[in-house]
This record gives sequence, C-alpha cells and structure tokens, in this order.
Amino acid sequence: MSGKSRIPILLGLSVAGAGGYYLYAAGGDPKVAQKKIEHDAASASAKLKSELPGSGKEAKTQGEEWAQKAGSKLDNTVDEARAQVKAADAQIGAKMSEADSKLHQLKSDGISKLEETRKTTGKELKDTVNTFDKTVEKKTAEAKSGISSWFGFGGSK
Repeated sequence: MSGKSRIPILLGLSVAGAGGYYLYAAGGDPKVAQKKIEHDAASASAKLKSELPGSGKEAKTQGEEWAQKAGSKLDNTVDEARAQVKAADAQIGAKMSEADSKLHQLKSDGISKLEETRKTTGKELKDTVNTFDKTVEKKTAEAKSGISSWFGFGGSK
C-alpha cells in the first residue's frame, strides 16, 4: 500500500464525513440536508468573494476611477476635436474673406482696365477717323481742282 497515493481515500472519507454531518444535523432528512449544504456553500462563496482583493467596494471604487478616467479622456478628445474644427472653420472663413477681397480687387482692376482700354481705343479710333477724313477731304479737294482744271474752271498749278 505504500506505492499508492492516499489522497483519494482521504478525499472520499472527508466527503462522506461532511455528508454524514449534514444528514445528522438535518435529523436524517436528505432534502433538508441538501438545502443546508447549498446554503452553507452560498455563504462560503459570498464570504470568499468579499475577502478577495479588488472585490466589493474596492472593485466599485476602481471601476468608478476607470470610468472617470475614460470619461475624462473622451471629454478631452471631444474638446480637442471641437477646437480643431473651430480652427479649421476660422481658417476657411479667413480664406473665403481673402478670396472675396481678391475677387473684388480683380473685378475692380478689370473694370478699370476695360474703361481705360475703351477710352484709349475710342481716342485712337477718333484720331484715325479724323486722319481719314482729312485725307479724304484733301484728296477730294485735289480731285476737284484736277477735274476743274480740265474744264478750265480751276486755277493753275
């Protein structure tokens, strides 16, 4: 018997002894003994859970701390995102304002250049027409005098 382990025999005797105790305490009624075993097991389990580190109030406190940290990080992230959106919105507003300003400047410059070109072109056209008119009048006068001289009406050259 020295080669075999005694643990199974000891466990078997312990279970039989505990069963005998509960059956004796219940007055020989197996159902009452079973209820008593379940009650004692639940009580022992609750006691062990309350004695474990990080359980009960400690777990609740730790959970609250983690939730608070997570909430704080989330709030910070949301605040940063809002700040970035606000900054981007301000940049977009500034760029839009700058674009409007450039558009108005280009429009004003374009109108000024158009007006200047119109005036210059008008003056050049008027000068060209006047030069053409003078040339036509001069040539007409020469032609008249040439024709008149054929018929003897004009003066000599």
